[in-house]
Amino acid sequence: MKKFMIDILLQGIDDETRLRLLPKEQEIIKEWEDNGTLLASYIKSDIAGIYLVLMATDKLEADKKLSMLPYYPYMKIDIMTLR
Repeated sequence: MKKFMIDILLQGIDDETRLRLLPKEQEIIKEWEDNGTLLASYIKSDIAGIYLVLMATDKLEADKKLSMLPYYPYMKIDIMTLR
């Protein structure tokens, strides 16, 4: 497993949709924290996105994991491999 820095910017999501999807989003994030998939998360100061440190075998698997999140259709994602 490798560590990946995930830079996520939310785009095109209205407040109503964001609030409706938030509980499921938080549930999945909590599960990842508990099982060691998610090592760290940092909300951006403008609250338009988040940085995640995620464990995965490769970038494709990291993106596949992210695709499970309810906010995924609204995410602009940049995945960087960490040492």
